Amino acid sequence: MKKRTGFSLIVVTFVVSCLTNVDGLAEPVSANDWLLDPAPYKASVRQTDHDWILENGLVQRVVTINPGSATTSLRCLATGEEFVRAVSPEARLKIGGEEIVVGGMTGQPIQNYLLPEWIGKMKPADGAYIYLGAETGPIEARLEWKRHPEWTARKLEWPPKGRHIAMRYAPPSGRGNGAATNTKRLPSLTVHYEIYDGIPVVSKWFTLTNDTGRAIRLDTFTAEELSLAEPAGQFDCEWQQTAFNLHAESNFGYDRMGWRGEDNHAIHFGTDKTYKTQESYTYNGINTLRCYPDMGPAVTIKPDETFESFRVWELVFDTTERERRGLSLRRMQRIIAPWTSENPLMFHNKIRATPENVRNAIEQCKATGFEVVIMSFGSGFNLESKDPNYRAQYKALADEARAAGIALGGYSLTSSRNAGTLTDNVQNPHPRFRRGPCLASRWGHDYLATLASFMEEAGFGIFENDGPYPGDWCSATNHPYHSGKEDSIWTQWRAQSDLYRFCRAHGVYVNQPDGYFLEGGSKTAGGYRETNWSLPRDLQVLIERQNVYDNSWSWNTSMHWMFVPLAQYHGGGDAATVEPLSKNLAHYSSRFANLLGAGVQACWRGPRLYDTPETLAMVKKWVKFYKDNRRVLDGDMIHLRRADGRDWDGWIMVDPTPGDGLRAIASLFNPLNQPIKRGITLPLYYAGLSGEAEIAVGDEAEFKTVSLDPACKISLDVEIPANGHLHIFCRKRQ
Repeated sequence: MKKRTGFSLIVVTFVVSCLTNVDGLAEPVSANDWLLDPAPYKASVRQTDHDWILENGLVQRVVTINPGSATTSLRCLATGEEFVRAVSPEARLKIGGEEIVVGGMTGQPIQNYLLPEWIGKMKPADGAYIYLGAETGPIEARLEWKRHPEWTARKLEWPPKGRHIAMRYAPPSGRGNGAATNTKRLPSLTVHYEIYDGIPVVSKWFTLTNDTGRAIRLDTFTAEELSLAEPAGQFDCEWQQTAFNLHAESNFGYDRMGWRGEDNHAIHFGTDKTYKTQESYTYNGINTLRCYPDMGPAVTIKPDETFESFRVWELVFDTTERERRGLSLRRMQRIIAPWTSENPLMFHNKIRATPENVRNAIEQCKATGFEVVIMSFGSGFNLESKDPNYRAQYKALADEARAAGIALGGYSLTSSRNAGTLTDNVQNPHPRFRRGPCLASRWGHDYLATLASFMEEAGFGIFENDGPYPGDWCSATNHPYHSGKEDSIWTQWRAQSDLYRFCRAHGVYVNQPDGYFLEGGSKTAGGYRETNWSLPRDLQVLIERQNVYDNSWSWNTSMHWMFVPLAQYHGGGDAATVEPLSKNLAHYSSRFANLLGAGVQACWRGPRLYDTPETLAMVKKWVKFYKDNRRVLDGDMIHLRRADGRDWDGWIMVDPTPGDGLRAIASLFNPLNQPIKRGITLPLYYAGLSGEAEIAVGDEAEFKTVSLDPACKISLDVEIPANGHLHIFCRKRQ
């Protein structure tokens, strides 16, 4: 065996040599910024005498296989930050009550940090699964996706480009074989990793193949465990919770309207009581990442079946600056869940869903350029119907809509309802929505199958699922698709996820007020409070801009919807609604400015999109503005000033990818009753602009050449009309 002197000889080019703050916006000094040009950063997986090394020039993960198996390094190559302070097992399982450790090593002198020269002297963990070998290859699609290219101006890759490695493990000699039966007592296991082109992200999960010849029960598992270097000292415990330059995300997501790792029921940043040399005298430092389900899964795996754990994605940040961290999260979303970049214009038809009314809604969309009709809640549409005549009626309507370039779909309420028999509702006494059916009951199984069959038969293109499975457990023991409380969460999550995967495979766009993006969900509610749409409409305008601004730090704007009450919603009467549209035309226009200027779609909910030729012309104008500039408007938001009603507010939407095309559109708003003149500074670094650029101040203005400062900013004196907006267009110099 060769003497181990280090992890391996690796030449690293620091793509961000330093970061500097200029008016709160951090700018990388290097020209090789992956957020502007990810092309140079190609993923690779290679083996040395001791290690498997996954790297792409941005992130590197080293999994040691000799003398034992464990992750010994996770580094941000841009900054050199090392996240691993000590070795941990690659996975933990409990099968039939028996604790199992996969990989891991012992003999590290202290756990504060890990030196390369220590690793060769360490020993495999006693009784742990041992590494057998590995296979590498390209990344494969984890779900099928039928695309709608007309709903995005972006080129979306699926599966993402990168490399996959599957590392095979087996029980140690003497533990895995049953002498009396000559069959394996414990199943074989494979740990999977993916590393992607162009982003500092690594993914991990495991598969468990039951080759024991008998049924086994997987009580619980930990799919990822990292002993992390502390981000702060013992007197900064609150800061420790959020200070890691590491974001972890899982597809085991529910009961959350977002992409927040700390709300994910699989992601647990916690303490390590075995770490005796840490700063915290009570051993309460936040210094571990463990990824396990809150309960279960407690599932039975039949002979020759393979169980797949949830997946974990780990993104390393190259900065502590908020905007850049958000941009990193948004780039990750576009790559690992690209369907969330589809962003159709949606009309929520609230009047009775008769064929005549549905056809009228289709005509309204065709005339304005809207792309989707959703038969909304309150319309009387029943997606749970099994009546073949009813389904045939909506198939004919969906065919008519498709011929007009419109997708038709409908709404269904899952949670916050009583359904099935009394035993079908034996639930957690404190459920998320106060009450809700069990999706692993006979009713739940039939309900999900009915939705899927209706959508497939009718050829629907969109599904709005209100209150999907929120994580409630069910204690019933007479349900056919789960055995009790312990397996009820996993089984219901899998059932809900399978419905969304079905939708994604059949080209059905999914609106879901929950965190199922990585399982096929497309869009969720944008963090608004529903009762706010009962306020007088003039008050709704500024709150709407606050919602859009606040929810676009770590989300792509295509991932959330807002709400516009064309007709009354939750009360408020005429003062809260836009109807009659022609009488409130200026207000109606302001809502399009707020939303489409940020690439945010709304539930435009009412009986119609226009009522007069003047209203139609206004809607068409905004739809044309959005579609003409879709690539940029569906890009990244750079935050300028949050709305407070006291002065201007606004943002910039940017896309640095095209050669010489449009790169940025700034939307500036004036909430005051008189015009204002202001000096505005526009940061254009993330638009990929430097040196000289061309700008047009106003929708009809001509482009003029301007010089950017060294921080890629321009300063302008602008006038914003009273209670109005101003667009500024920026492009590369022609």
